[in-house]
Amino acid sequence: MPFDSLSRVAKGQSGLWMRGTTGLRYGGDYNPEQWPLEVWVDDIALMKDAGINLVSLGIFSWVLLEPREGEYDFAWLDKLFDMLHAAGIDIDLATPTAAPPAWFWKKYPAARPVTRDGVRLAGGSRGLVSPSSPEYRRAAANITEQLARRYAGHPALVLWHVHNEYGAPISESYDDYSVAAFRLWLQKRYGTLPALNEAWGTPFWGQCYGEWDEIDAPRLSASVTNQTQRLDFKRFSSDALLECFINERDTIRRFTPEIPVTTNFMATNCLSVDYWKWSREVDIISNDHYLVAERADNHILLAMDADLTRSLAGGSPWILMEHSTGAVNWQPRNIAKRAGELARNSLSHLARGADGILFFQFRASRYGAEKFHSAMLPHAGAGTRAWREVVELGATLGCLEPIRTSRVHARVAILWDVESFWAQDLEWRPSVELDHRERIEAFYSVLWNRSVTIDFAHPAAELGGYDLVIAPSLYLLGPASAANLATYVNGGGTLLMSYFSGIVDEQDAVYPGAAPGALRDVLGLSIHEFLPLRDHESVSLSDGRFGTGWADDIQVSTAEVVARYVDGPAAGSPAITRNTLGSGSAWYVSTRLAGAGLEALLGEVLTSVGIESTSTPGIEVVTRTSDHGDFTFVINHTDIDADYTAFGIELTTGDTISGSVLVPAGLTRVVRGVPTEA
Repeated sequence: MPFDSLSRVAKGQSGLWMRGTTGLRYGGDYNPEQWPLEVWVDDIALMKDAGINLVSLGIFSWVLLEPREGEYDFAWLDKLFDMLHAAGIDIDLATPTAAPPAWFWKKYPAARPVTRDGVRLAGGSRGLVSPSSPEYRRAAANITEQLARRYAGHPALVLWHVHNEYGAPISESYDDYSVAAFRLWLQKRYGTLPALNEAWGTPFWGQCYGEWDEIDAPRLSASVTNQTQRLDFKRFSSDALLECFINERDTIRRFTPEIPVTTNFMATNCLSVDYWKWSREVDIISNDHYLVAERADNHILLAMDADLTRSLAGGSPWILMEHSTGAVNWQPRNIAKRAGELARNSLSHLARGADGILFFQFRASRYGAEKFHSAMLPHAGAGTRAWREVVELGATLGCLEPIRTSRVHARVAILWDVESFWAQDLEWRPSVELDHRERIEAFYSVLWNRSVTIDFAHPAAELGGYDLVIAPSLYLLGPASAANLATYVNGGGTLLMSYFSGIVDEQDAVYPGAAPGALRDVLGLSIHEFLPLRDHESVSLSDGRFGTGWADDIQVSTAEVVARYVDGPAAGSPAITRNTLGSGSAWYVSTRLAGAGLEALLGEVLTSVGIESTSTPGIEVVTRTSDHGDFTFVINHTDIDADYTAFGIELTTGDTISGSVLVPAGLTRVVRGVPTEA
């Protein structure tokens, strides 16, 4: 199906923002139901000390609000609303539908989710039941309506928070309700069974369907299940979850149309939902992000996640709804953040477009699965380094108030399409090393180290505002998206594409003729054979670079050869090419470059489009712009002090900067420049 038209501004967002303070939002999840009233009083006093102005309430409180079906108890939440409002703290009120009560699990067993291998899951944890269950949707709408009716007029309410992290831990359910809904989804998508049979290629292995009720969810089978069926079930599952969100959102809007509605994404870390589609249904984009603690480059992955979140928001301000003050509790080794890391992480999200910085959670839990997850207020209390850093961050955000509503502008975009990732990750691909995430991280990391700001874009989106578009991994590319890339290049853009891209259409069917079928004319070449390499095997290139993992047997038509293979299965054949098309150009890289080789290539391509950059490992530089001047964040992730050329006022210290700002090891400086006269 064609992708809805997207510009660089998200079409479906309402433009609503939270009423109240003109400052940056600061706070986190608050779960007071775990604590007696006297602790609430202490907590709110501490929140004020830290400069907190927004807390999220009720995310997992369904059973406390509705202890029995149709019976409601809001007394505790009423009191908390009034206490927080009296303290000047606003509320992001959640619908608690990510944690159905025990009575629901008992009364509606058919709503329990079923795994692909047929296991019916029980309650006692967090997470959704079957998203296609009519009982669940009705119950979710009922508790949502009760909350919306009750708190619609409360002055502390500034934001609605629907559900929690859709797609985690349940994304696909193979229960009977889902199977029935899947068939209806297919009828809407294809119209007729002959059209479905053609799209799925069902003559292969004799899978043709003669009745709609012959179609099941793509459960485990003796061999590989029809891959287009698998792909469609992922699309259906994302849509089913989105229907749940819209059901609650529309219930809320009947009572509070002036209050924005969000749900917390997990931008690069949840591939079970299509966030490009979802982003058009929320008023404000919000995101949860947690570092992979053991990775030394996790600050780069943080930046990548923030850049994708900003891109989902169409460049508009967004909210960091959750991150951690220290260690999480669910990784193999839950490594605590070092001194200063809490602030660096927060300010990196801020630099990349967030106007709200929130944590999970305010007070650490005494019991349950997350009792070892860090919090703003640790178990050890307010005498800790963690709490001091929380208070210091609140003060810093107060100094940075002028940046609110400013925006980040990028000249380079990386293409990101979760449907392509879904398709590429299915079974029986040419090599186990075709890892789309690895390639995206590799390209992004080089650009980060060169202080090149990146947007992410869908391949069907408007791309004309970018000097350079990079496709590190784009296996699935529908005809409309392929035509869009051709238009971009013809119009003067530069496209840089890596291997195993443009291979199949939106039905996961190989394009007729040689690869890359969707892009042969754009790239000026054809690929006669894929030549995946053995583990630990490498190939040398004529320009001194080397590649691993993959090679192609390339025949050029209009492309010029930039580098050839010196050895390996494609020896003598082109390895890197560049094609002129219209007033633009398209580069193709047919092997997995890494390290200095990828660094040098990207440097060459950046120079060709007029973007000058130099490698500055460990120093993060991002600029937010507004009519009132530029705000340049310089974040030092190294153990050595650094100087950065700048002019203006440093906002955290008030110092005047005339040529160079000193950024101490591990710290951040934010320089406000003066607008240049036209």
